Amino acid sequence: MKKMSLGDLADLVGTSRQTIHRYENGTISNIPPERVEDLARALGTTPSELMGWSEESIPKNILPVSKKSLPILGDIACGEPIYASEEHESFCIAEDRLDADFCLRAHGDSMIGARIFDKDIVFIRSQSTVENGEIAAVIIGDEATLKRIYYYPDEEKLILSPENPRYAPLVYVGEELSQIRIIGKAVAFQSRIV
Repeated sequence: MKKMSLGDLADLVGTSRQTIHRYENGTISNIPPERVEDLARALGTTPSELMGWSEESIPKNILPVSKKSLPILGDIACGEPIYASEEHESFCIAEDRLDADFCLRAHGDSMIGARIFDKDIVFIRSQSTVENGEIAAVIIGDEATLKRIYYYPDEEKLILSPENPRYAPLVYVGEELSQIRIIGKAVAFQSRIV
């Protein structure tokens, strides 16, 4: 662990020197998990080591949560394809164990049958292929869309299927396939509460 004053540590984790003192002497014993993570990071250790936790001491129904920040690259159509832009407009916080590389904001209602609504955040794992029936972010020329994928290589046919009966599937065959690129698989989504 690093040698530093209570004041230095308080500054690093964004709290008061008195609070750090209370943590240290046990006056405050129920330290919020995010504060434990901040303290461990500042002290160059792990939350388990800092708190003296062992595998046996962690209740089986409690999983430690660690988080990561993923860029939101812009909007993706859940309806008609929209212009694809890769600007990092903001970031989304997700659990570290979520196997995703970036996020896109859903725009439209073509994926409501998969429970993805307008303005939802969709977490995408970068990969250039997906299995039939999986949902993927797809670039078509300069436009992007989120659809369920069905690819038939023997027929040189790709079907991008919506999850809303109001929309027809997008079908591409032969040479049309050269303008399509899968950029990733949808692995999770996050809805707005209101």
